[in-house]
Amino acid sequence: MFNWSNLNVRYYFTGIIHYLQKAIRWPCGVCGRGVGSNSIQCTSCKKWVHRKCCGIKGSMYKVMKSFICRGCVNPVTGTGRTSVDNGSDANLELADKFCYLGDMLSVDRDADAAVETRIRIGWNKFRQLIPLLTNKDISLTVRGRLYSSCVQSSMLHGSETWPVRKENEVALQRAEMRMVRWMCGVKLR
Repeated sequence: MFNWSNLNVRYYFTGIIHYLQKAIRWPCGVCGRGVGSNSIQCTSCKKWVHRKCCGIKGSMYKVMKSFICRGCVNPVTGTGRTSVDNGSDANLELADKFCYLGDMLSVDRDADAAVETRIRIGWNKFRQLIPLLTNKDISLTVRGRLYSSCVQSSMLHGSETWPVRKENEVALQRAEMRMVRWMCGVKLR
């Protein structure tokens, strides 16, 4: 017996795949989505760019012969550029910051993103351990050891590779002191 439902599903998926292939036949040089009739071609990389991605106000016809997309003007930090074609089959994705082995790396070569991430991780670990860290039945030395081994170590993981500035040290100390005050039950006011 022939199953008509499978034929319909196959036809549906074939139509979707055909539509997607047609839509990204000419991807935008800035955002990567398929371009339509309202687009302009970069004279440098020969990629088509949406009107909304090109940043041109007014007539695109006037700048058509000399248009250069944002990716070609500044290939590494061009805003909106998502990938770099390295000539082979692989595309390399561009990012301002990314997580590598639990550490945040940024284009700025500073430790701001890493410090923010580690402080957030420290607070998450602290919140997980609040029932133990704020329990008055457990001695302060045991709570301090628990804090040091779990929370402090998660906050400072990988810190030996950070190019730390004074602001980063102050942010780490501020977060640590807030946690210690919470553990001890001390309020500032």
